[in-house]
Amino acid sequence: MALLLLTIVASLAIGAEHVPFRAVLPGVLSPDGGSRDELIVHELRLPRTLLGVAVGMALGLAGSVMQALTRNPLAEPGLLGVNGGAALAVVVVIGTFRVDEVLVYVWAAFAGAAGAAALVYLIGARGRGGASPARLVLAGAAVNAAFSAMTAGVMLFTPHNFSGFRFWQVGSLGGRDMAVLLRVLPFVAAGTVLALLLARPLNALGLGDDAGRALGSSPGRTRALGALAVVLLCGAATAAAGPITFLGLAVPFIVRAVVGPDQRIVLPCSLLLAPVLLLGADIAGRVIAPGELETGIVTAFLGAPLFAVMVRRGRTREL
Repeated sequence: MALLLLTIVASLAIGAEHVPFRAVLPGVLSPDGGSRDELIVHELRLPRTLLGVAVGMALGLAGSVMQALTRNPLAEPGLLGVNGGAALAVVVVIGTFRVDEVLVYVWAAFAGAAGAAALVYLIGARGRGGASPARLVLAGAAVNAAFSAMTAGVMLFTPHNFSGFRFWQVGSLGGRDMAVLLRVLPFVAAGTVLALLLARPLNALGLGDDAGRALGSSPGRTRALGALAVVLLCGAATAAAGPITFLGLAVPFIVRAVVGPDQRIVLPCSLLLAPVLLLGADIAGRVIAPGELETGIVTAFLGAPLFAVMVRRGRTREL
């Protein structure tokens, strides 16, 4: 929690435009912006930072729930095509109806995320051996590639509708105002509460279906509610900031290495660590390039080596 607070302060103070620390607190508290520095903090960095906290919490928690549900340490909204499905649905809505309303994007993202998750599971579960970790990752990669190609195709044929969407497509926290956060916050809050309430059932599910039933848990209900929580969290996060990848993979991996496999600890810790990493990537994107590097590019640059290390060390076994 202390690290998250420090990261929030850094996100408000650090950027392409220098703002002294003494202007951060007045900028947060002053809606009128008494000075240029305070105006930058209040109008640009405060909405971006709060959105980063909400999106980071959503993606980190969604990754933890997905890995617990599938017992697959490589399960992640981006790798399994969930973010890609949400992005495709948003693109289709924009290209077909030319809407510019975040709430419409959210509902479209929910539908796309749910459809992608179901499709990946159906493909991965076919054949002998069922939905093993390797099968799900391969199915997710195939579905994600198909959705990415379809998204590019829709954008190619209707380029006039996507002038601002190109930055959203790679995952970005910039250019969003407080209205975007307020639109998605109820869905993030609902998904967060539901995911945290599933901590004990997810622990029981990790022992196997038979052991879970013996402990009084219902595996089917747990999977259904967990899938609902993932759709709420991923749909809201993708609608607000675009398909940011690898955050849901890295955060649970780091948390389990520190605190162990107990979901009653893993889920709250993922909730706190994920926005730290996302805001850290966003800060890095602001300062390492002459203009600005989008947040999704930075998270992919940092997450891809971690994914390679996990695979190389043989951590694809079931949790």
